[in-house]
Amino acid sequence: MGSERTREGLVGYGFVALPMAFFLLFFIVPIGYAFYISRYNWQIFKGPFVGWGNYRTLYHDSVFWTHAVRNTLVYTAFVVPLQMALGLTLAVVVNQSIRFRTFFRAAFYFPSLAASAAIAAIATYILASDGLFNTVLHHLGYHHSNAWFAQQSTALPSIIGLNAWTTSGTMMLFYLAALQAIPVDVYEAAAIDGAGAWRTFRKITFPLLKPGHFFVAVVSVIGAVQMFDQSFLIGGASGGPNYSTLTTVLYLYNQAIGNIKFGYAAAVGVVLFAFIFTVTLIQRLLFGKAEVA
Repeated sequence: MGSERTREGLVGYGFVALPMAFFLLFFIVPIGYAFYISRYNWQIFKGPFVGWGNYRTLYHDSVFWTHAVRNTLVYTAFVVPLQMALGLTLAVVVNQSIRFRTFFRAAFYFPSLAASAAIAAIATYILASDGLFNTVLHHLGYHHSNAWFAQQSTALPSIIGLNAWTTSGTMMLFYLAALQAIPVDVYEAAAIDGAGAWRTFRKITFPLLKPGHFFVAVVSVIGAVQMFDQSFLIGGASGGPNYSTLTTVLYLYNQAIGNIKFGYAAAVGVVLFAFIFTVTLIQRLLFGKAEVA
């Protein structure tokens, strides 16, 4: 009996050995190596040991805190609720018994499959000074003659709206899976009690989606904090205009590739990892308390 249980355990460990080795090699080891080189003045080759010097320099870096971190936090604070709200709304719609339901699911998800470069290029034309969006606003009586990505006050909000739309399809799939995991009998009981659609959603559907809320929130926050491609494509490597689209990851890219300061860039990456880990832990504690309550 004992040998059979041991054999089953070894088979189980054998199945997880390769994924765990992949995880250690491509996730844990790079994190440790990033922390290692962050304590050196590492350029193309290994430089002198500086200890916590890179972190002290980063602590006093006004561009990092005033622009990169601020823009990242503002972007995250707005795009995450928008992603979650749009994703949940779309999931509730396509979860109903409507005609062409499969078509709408695919249509809502399609923008998430498109390349960021293609979406940014199309959005640049639409939001240009003489683009479609300004033309529509002009016919509605609102005159806006400047390109939305070219102004400091509208560049980041435009990226927020663009990414909230393109990623809402992915959030829809996550919420759709959580919706379909809810037992049907609870809805039948609510219908027998005479509960309307809004009351059923507010009292039954939304509370039972707490695990889905946690997963979508974590994925959304991590993706928002790591936002790079749209800022680079729209604002360039400098995060223009006037640092309005500079994010933490874009700043890391500039330090590593532009300035050849790999040690300093690694320090930025370690700080970013610590922030993401802390926020994820806080989310887990908050949603865990909500589930217990």
